[in-house]
Amino acid sequence: MDIDRAAFERLVADALDSIPESLGRLMENVAVFVEDWPTTAQLDGRRGTLLGLYEGVDLTRRSPLSYGAVMPDRITIFRGPITSMTHSEAELVEMVTLTVIHEVAHHFGISDRRLADLGWA
Repeated sequence: MDIDRAAFERLVADALDSIPESLGRLMENVAVFVEDWPTTAQLDGRRGTLLGLYEGVDLTRRSPLSYGAVMPDRITIFRGPITSMTHSEAELVEMVTLTVIHEVAHHFGISDRRLADLGWA
């Protein structure tokens, strides 16, 4: 599904806005970015397609003594892989939303295994 970067960024923003306010307020020191494709470093030897990536220290592993004066965690959503895998606007919106929620869940310390159990992997 072909979509320009600005429109894709709006879909990511809409997905973030769909997160319940009570959870959104708990997100701390995290920035969300859109990139076209993952870098070799971001792939880090992973096989398959990378739709999004959470990089940082999740909320469950932070403490006042070990987490301070650090750069924000980073969630990156990759436009190229997502648009190449979708064929309609509805599929695109669904995949962007699923990817954003998946990566935000990692920020909250939820593992891939638990996300799969919940149907969000």
